[in-house]
Amino acid sequence: MQLKAILPLAIFALLAVALGVGLTLNPRDIPSALIDHPVPEFSLPNLEGNDDGFAAADLIAAGDEVVLVNFFASWCAPCRIEHPQLEKLASDYGIKIYGIAYKDKPENSRSFLNNLGNPYARVAADFNGRVGIDWGVYGVPETYFIKNGRIVHKHLGPIHEMDIEDKIIPVLKQIQEKDQ
Repeated sequence: MQLKAILPLAIFALLAVALGVGLTLNPRDIPSALIDHPVPEFSLPNLEGNDDGFAAADLIAAGDEVVLVNFFASWCAPCRIEHPQLEKLASDYGIKIYGIAYKDKPENSRSFLNNLGNPYARVAADFNGRVGIDWGVYGVPETYFIKNGRIVHKHLGPIHEMDIEDKIIPVLKQIQEKDQ
């Protein structure tokens, strides 16, 4: 009899604790199952549909240089917000960034880059989003940090100006120092 009286209170207490823990978590911290795994095999065309986009082999060939792979789209408003920071990372910090236009029309991607600038060392087109699925892309923009052909870090969402000094550069330094 006493158990029936306590059970609703116990369930309520468990739900309250679960909700309390859930509220303390950062919804942007979605772990990637691919961290510390090799980059997925892929080969994508460029925005013109030609074979000289880039492939997993290009990322592997970068060796111990940390390179970024940024999934973006012209239809993505946060991608426009992020774009100046990508240009800054490429020009001011000399970071090699590979861009993958995700589920975008090539003419729209070209217009996006012509209007905002092109921070990418190479740009490829993932027309149907299949490569994005293999990478575990939840939505654009997403940026993956690659070293020795392995995914070592993932930045979910747009890179904001304050993120460069507070997050991106410290993570890059940490990755570079890890193997030294």
